[in-house]
Amino acid sequence: MSTGGWCTVEESRPDAPTLAAKIDRLFHLVRRANREPFSHEEVARACRELTGESFSATYLWQLRTGRRDNPTKRHLEALASFFQVPPAYFFDDEQGAQIAAELDLLAAIRDNAVRQLLLRAADLSPEALRTVGDVVEAIGRREAEQAKSRRKPTD
Repeated sequence: MSTGGWCTVEESRPDAPTLAAKIDRLFHLVRRANREPFSHEEVARACRELTGESFSATYLWQLRTGRRDNPTKRHLEALASFFQVPPAYFFDDEQGAQIAAELDLLAAIRDNAVRQLLLRAADLSPEALRTVGDVVEAIGRREAEQAKSRRKPTD
């Protein structure tokens, strides 16, 4: 995927998330210990220190919003290092999807309500866990249907 030190973003599957979506997801899911998001300047500064190359907050914002989409391999590796994900997150669609799923799981576990539910469920029997899973799935479907009906224009 890399040629001459530059990386093209959309070479593979058309349904794969864009580079901008991948970077944006990292900003949403990987946060400080106090749950505050990192600023573009903080991330850019860390990437400059890692690469020794120019890397501005504006450039990072452009990558995050899709206004620029051709970063160097070193820039993507620096972003991966800062957000503590494997560089494959950016370079391999299959591994990137797996890493994104793991990030979603970690973010969910950080949510106190989810964590409390998991802790309570830890001692349940396999049958009880299936029942809880069925209930959660049914509630999720109901909420999705309610959200869909709220979006429909009324005639």
